[in-house]
Amino acid sequence: MDTQEQAGGRGVLSRDAIKYIAMFTMLLNHIAQIFMTPGAFWTEVFTDVGYFTAPVMCWFLVEGYGYTRSKRRYGLRLAAFAALSEVPFCLAFTEGAVLDYCGMNMIFTLLVCFLILEAGEKVRSGLLRRLAQAGLTLLTVILPSDWSLLAPAYTLLFAWAKGSRRKARWAFFWAVLLFWWLLWLGGAGRPVWLQLLASLGGAAGVALAAAAILYLYNGRRAEHGQRFAKWFFYWFYPAHLLALGLLRLAVM
Repeated sequence: MDTQEQAGGRGVLSRDAIKYIAMFTMLLNHIAQIFMTPGAFWTEVFTDVGYFTAPVMCWFLVEGYGYTRSKRRYGLRLAAFAALSEVPFCLAFTEGAVLDYCGMNMIFTLLVCFLILEAGEKVRSGLLRRLAQAGLTLLTVILPSDWSLLAPAYTLLFAWAKGSRRKARWAFFWAVLLFWWLLWLGGAGRPVWLQLLASLGGAAGVALAAAAILYLYNGRRAEHGQRFAKWFFYWFYPAHLLALGLLRLAVM
């Protein structure tokens, strides 16, 4: 079964269109985290909408891994942009200072997810393969990394689902449920109604990603501007973090 059948095929959004939406929702999430009042209504809305981005990134990482002409170049490209993004990431998310270490950025996490896919393809022994993937997943916690544990889990789920629409539905079901559960655990100590509302709101962002991939994605790239889109998605991440970081310094 091809990618188009797996993702729906009759949708109205290309791969690039969904990625552009993901970049915008990520920007809203980061604006909320850096500049907006925690707990305020619009802060929560911007934050929750931004949860659309990570599962989309993981889905297209798995898809891209399958069709790339050179996995080596793909991995090196991720490594280069992970390194390029680290200072802007820390600059944007440092609180009360000019620059502190704030963990590893999302492209680094995607690089680890890429290595998880590599281990799944190239490590013959089932035990060693599982140990390698578990170790790489744990690495995102040790460092720590943006979307640690979740991005590796999503990558494994989407890799398992590759080629099957039925499995893709189940993969996104578990992706939404896992995120809701972690948000629920993270809200311990708050009133139950508030904890439920906050966890459901956050999970809605992942559910929107599921809807976009399963029902709106047509399985194809945009007809025009493919080369621009490819590099835009890499450069947007460090560029917008740098801009937000410099703006943060300007309003300190």
